[in-house]
Amino acid sequence: MIGANLRRYGTLLGFAAMVVFFAVNLPDTFLTARNLLNVTQQISMLAVVAFCMTVVMAMGDFDLSVGAMASLAGVVAAVLFVAGWPVGLAIAAALGVGLLGGLLNGVLVSFLGILPFVATLGTMTVFGGLAFLVSDGRTIFGRDIPASFSGFARSGLEMGDLRIPALTLVALGVLAVIWAVLEQTPYGRRLYAIGGNIEAARLAGTRVVKLRLLAFCFTGIGAAIAGLMYASRVASANPTQGDGLMLDAIACVFLGMTMSEEGEPRVLGTLLGVLLLGLLDNGLTQMNVDSYIREVLVGVIILLAVASGRIGAFRRR
Repeated sequence: MIGANLRRYGTLLGFAAMVVFFAVNLPDTFLTARNLLNVTQQISMLAVVAFCMTVVMAMGDFDLSVGAMASLAGVVAAVLFVAGWPVGLAIAAALGVGLLGGLLNGVLVSFLGILPFVATLGTMTVFGGLAFLVSDGRTIFGRDIPASFSGFARSGLEMGDLRIPALTLVALGVLAVIWAVLEQTPYGRRLYAIGGNIEAARLAGTRVVKLRLLAFCFTGIGAAIAGLMYASRVASANPTQGDGLMLDAIACVFLGMTMSEEGEPRVLGTLLGVLLLGLLDNGLTQMNVDSYIREVLVGVIILLAVASGRIGAFRRR
């Protein structure tokens, strides 16, 4: 019983302990509504990528190319802005690039049978190189970004004295879509069946190839959305702006998996992982802790969360 509870609630308890620690040490700033809303805006790009990554990881795969795709989508939109394209068409083109990238990953993995690690590692390099090629290796600054595009990230939904950032609303919308897809549709149930036993799912008549192809489309589009969000927030685009998204997104999904009784990726668990990393970043920044300490702490948190899951599994044997 203790092992099972540790496995399922260890990450949640760790999250609560972290919140209490920062609340005690930063009593005037950490748990204020303004700071928490600021955190949601800061983590919105990671949240979108992590939610979409959950779809792929539900079937036992992952996508290493999402960070490079986010960079590519951002610079594609920025270059089109410079060329005089309307904002709507430039955004649609960037999302189309994300969809094509997801389709490419899906074809390599599902049709050609290349291991996801190898396939998406290769496309990560391709997308990253294309981002440098399209942008000519330079940052496209605010003067070339339309005010209607950059202004989106500064807008929001007014609620009394507070304003919910527009980027937070986008992340919540993606969360709702992914939750509905994974938890409320036959497609989502089949993805979990593939993740449980791909051969059994195939023998049961599941169209594994098609479902895996569609799953990678989610990560491609999600990465493109995140790239556009980042470009809007900083009113610029550069070929490395998505660096770090991939590892953090996978970490968030793994943290969420520790809360599932079956050890499966669940998007609400991923949300907890995103909040954990976001609040950790925010608290450490306010305490003026060096940024490299954050990397150490994230690694330790992931190891402890996974270890607690293994302890629970051993106790059940």
